[in-house]
Amino acid sequence: MVKRLTLLVIVIFFCSTQAFAAPQLPGKGVVVKPARATWNTGFFHAALVERGLEELGYTVKKAKDLPNALAYKSIAMGDVDYWPNTWLPNHKSYMGGDFFDKTSFYGYVVKAGGLQGYLVSKISAEKLNITSLDDFKRPEVIAEFDRNGDGKADLTACPPGWGCERDIDRHLKIYGLKKYVKPIKAAYEASMAAAYAAQQAGEPIFFYTWTPNWTVFKLKPGEDVVWINVPEIIPSEEEKDFVDIMTVENLCGAVSSPLKMGFAASDIRIVANKAFAEKNPAARRFFEVFKMPLEDINKQNSLLNSGEKSNKDIQRHVNEWIAENKATWNGWLEEARKAAE
Repeated sequence: MVKRLTLLVIVIFFCSTQAFAAPQLPGKGVVVKPARATWNTGFFHAALVERGLEELGYTVKKAKDLPNALAYKSIAMGDVDYWPNTWLPNHKSYMGGDFFDKTSFYGYVVKAGGLQGYLVSKISAEKLNITSLDDFKRPEVIAEFDRNGDGKADLTACPPGWGCERDIDRHLKIYGLKKYVKPIKAAYEASMAAAYAAQQAGEPIFFYTWTPNWTVFKLKPGEDVVWINVPEIIPSEEEKDFVDIMTVENLCGAVSSPLKMGFAASDIRIVANKAFAEKNPAARRFFEVFKMPLEDINKQNSLLNSGEKSNKDIQRHVNEWIAENKATWNGWLEEARKAAE
């Protein structure tokens, strides 16, 4: 009888332990195929999402670096399972066909944190009274930012294929700036590094940027640079429903309040293939609760810019962030595990 009772206790203990352990790794046995953006300022939070899935038991393959159009097509087709770098409404034009039938958006990595706009050196703005892109039609302003003497102001812009490249080209056309401003379309990281060095050397700079980004961590709006207006709000077709968020009140370092940004303030979200999300409630819930303080991403992006941009560096940044935000991190994982019960 004693032996039987002992055996029964062992069996009950084993079964209850298994029952308890199973939800801790709800993704065990599932291989996840992620993708990420081609801009490295989006790598940090992408790595944090991957780490979360791994701690939930998923086997996460190496993320594919995909340009916008290919990323959204691949998610709809199921070639990749999710992408954490969606900007809405900025990326809406890439989402054609049956995209919305095959995918869903989850959570908010940064709510309305995807600001975009144009900045110039504060000293130049004050000296020449620059408040708008329209001021770049003035000869003295062009001369201030003409680095190579070709008669046009040099604007550090975006590489071909990026959504911002398309938007900047549209702005230069609709505001009549094509013959006054030349967009520099080289690799953004290198171009902005050159702009930063020029600013440090006391030279005027004119550039486009977005947040989160190291640019507004190193080049402080209101101290080093200022945000300037577009002449008027002229939305693109996909922006027509978002005109009210293309103007921002009380933006730090802006030349005016409100400031006409010319871009809709975007939500940064995770998009996933619906079939994958429905089969993996733990992953879906983690996507829903995951969010990042904008300042934390800007801070890490500054480390990237200083040279800490290898995968090993990014994984160290992930470890450090988790250690500093352990309660939040564990809370996200617990939410995900509960969803799988």
